[in-house]
Amino acid sequence: MHTLPHIYYHKGKLYTKNPTPGQKTHGEQLITYNNIEYRSWNPYHSKLAAAILNGHRLPSLTSATHTLYLGAANGTTVSHISDITPQGTIYAVDSSPRAMRDLLKLSGLRPNIIPILADANKPHDYQAQIGRVDIVYQDIAQRNQVDMFLKNMTFFTCTKGILMVKARSIDVTQPPQKIYHHVIQHITSTFGTITETIPLHPYIKDHLAIYL
Repeated sequence: MHTLPHIYYHKGKLYTKNPTPGQKTHGEQLITYNNIEYRSWNPYHSKLAAAILNGHRLPSLTSATHTLYLGAANGTTVSHISDITPQGTIYAVDSSPRAMRDLLKLSGLRPNIIPILADANKPHDYQAQIGRVDIVYQDIAQRNQVDMFLKNMTFFTCTKGILMVKARSIDVTQPPQKIYHHVIQHITSTFGTITETIPLHPYIKDHLAIYL
C-alpha cells in the first residue's frame, strides 16, 4: 500500500484511515491493512478524490488544518477531510435542511465536524460559529460560485483555497474551457496567484479544481 500524506492508495483506489472502525458514512468499502481500517474514497462521488487521482498532492491539508467547507451536502467529502485532518476542524456549511440532518448525524461520529445551516453568500451570518480558518473549500453549483468563494476567502482572511468550478452552473451556453479561462482571469485579477488547476475528467464531467 502506497501512502500520500494522510491518504492511502492501493490497487488504483484511494482510502483514508477510518477513525470509527466498523462504521461507514456513505456505504463505502472498508479494508484492513496492517491492523488499521481504511475507508474507500470514490472519485465519482467526491471531486477532491478525483483531483487527487488526477495528480493533486494536497499540500494545503495537514493533520491540523481548519477548513471552512462551503456546500457540504451530505458530507461524503467532508468525512474524508475529517480523516485527513484529525486535529483540525471542518466547518461544514450548507443551506439545505435535508443535508444538515446528514451532517448532524456525521458530526455525532466525528467531533471535528461542525455543521452550520447557512447561506454561503452571507458569511457574516455564520461568522460567530467559525473559529480559525486555514483554508476555504467550496463545491457549490450556483452561477455566482466564484464571487461567493472569493467573498469568503476575503471575509475570513484566508490565503489558501480550493474551488471546484462547475462550468455548466455558470453558463450552460459556453464551452467549459472558455468558462475556466474567465474564472482563472477573474481570480488572478482580484485575489492573487493560482497555484494549480486540475480537470476532473474522466471522473466528473465539466469541472475544474482550482487551488490557491
